[in-house]
Amino acid sequence: MATADEVKTQVLSLIGSNPSGHQDKSIREKVCNLLTQYSACDGVDVDTDVLFAIGANVYGFEVKKKSVPDIAAATAKPPDIIIDFEYMKVFMKEVFLSYGVPEDRAETCSDVLIEADKRGIDSHGLGRLKPIYCDRIDAGILSPSMPIDVINETETTALIDGNLGMGLYIGPHCMNMAIEKAKKYGVGFVACKNSTHYGIAGYYATMASDAGCIGFTGTNARPSIAPTFGVEPMLGTNPLVFGIPTHDDFPFVIDCATSVNQRGKIERYAREGKETPRGAVIDNEGIERTDTEGILRDMVLGKCALTPLGGAGDAMGGYKGYGWATTVELLCTALQSGPFGDDICGVDRATGKPKPMPLGHFFLAINIEAMCPLETFKKNSSSLLTALRGSMKSPAGPGRIWTAGEPENDARVKRMGQGGMNVPVSLQKNMVVLRDVRPGLAEKYSKLPFE
Repeated sequence: MATADEVKTQVLSLIGSNPSGHQDKSIREKVCNLLTQYSACDGVDVDTDVLFAIGANVYGFEVKKKSVPDIAAATAKPPDIIIDFEYMKVFMKEVFLSYGVPEDRAETCSDVLIEADKRGIDSHGLGRLKPIYCDRIDAGILSPSMPIDVINETETTALIDGNLGMGLYIGPHCMNMAIEKAKKYGVGFVACKNSTHYGIAGYYATMASDAGCIGFTGTNARPSIAPTFGVEPMLGTNPLVFGIPTHDDFPFVIDCATSVNQRGKIERYAREGKETPRGAVIDNEGIERTDTEGILRDMVLGKCALTPLGGAGDAMGGYKGYGWATTVELLCTALQSGPFGDDICGVDRATGKPKPMPLGHFFLAINIEAMCPLETFKKNSSSLLTALRGSMKSPAGPGRIWTAGEPENDARVKRMGQGGMNVPVSLQKNMVVLRDVRPGLAEKYSKLPFE
């Protein structure tokens, strides 16, 4: 029986190779048959997977619930239960170990993911474990453990080759190198090629700030953003991320994409039945789209793209976001002689099959003590940030002003206070699938907290 990833690829390939297929009865039937097959695969959630929304709205697919025991109904606990962070970290580590990731690297990988959940960035924590890492290893486009090679190195710089291993351990390795160089020589810069998805970029900026350094990092990604006055997806949602030490309970960490929105947020709009805000997406005709279901369909068909920060055109400064996204792409490809565009889209256009996505990253650490006492720097940074938070509030706003890193700290405090992270039913199902299929996990996790 074909895996979920294989069937999903068949669906996407069929839709992508037949742009007007929704008008062809035979194509509609093929799409619906494949979606029926896909819905029966382990780990597929018909309520949250956007392919089913496209199938229902474009191809007339009737979404049917699986005839399997519903986890939420089978337990007296609420659907979204709270699970201790340490439990979840160990579970994710055990999953990585089951794929052959070495002990130390599995520890690092699970730490990067659980940190996202602690900060309230649910899209990059447990939610990424199965679809981004496990499924890609299963598909043969991600290696669980590969050597990290040094291509070139000086006292203050290095070029690293990750050999398509796990970005979750390649990223920390590179930032550690940058920090070590900064502590010795004042500054350290490390560029990386042939890496893969490295989790939340803010993790690496925080590594630097925790070490008394200013941190700076970025990564490219599959093409999603169209250039200003263009309509073709050319650039990733490329985050541009800084971490700065402070005297507050948290560092100043700005971690965000260089696009107005990301696909995940548009998928959320679809689940909530909301329109996409105008200016976030542009189609091949140059129209700024708001029809969420149509947008998701046309993103699959390559008929629309995300817009850079500032939106489409230049009226609201879209060229600024375009410039920043391009800057990240350059720093992730020019030093590395790395691929971009379709070469990192993750799909072989000729066959429709998954292919590796060799990503580039960069990491900069600046040792503050090389220029001024760390305590002086922290005092100065907190003085500014306190002034910003204490400035006049808008009467139409929430009555509070935040600085970067503060919302994530709020989430951490709240979640620590409640005893852990919320785990929705969809992720509970993923945990069950991984427990049942990965060697050795069934014995260690015969009964998960929600069972």
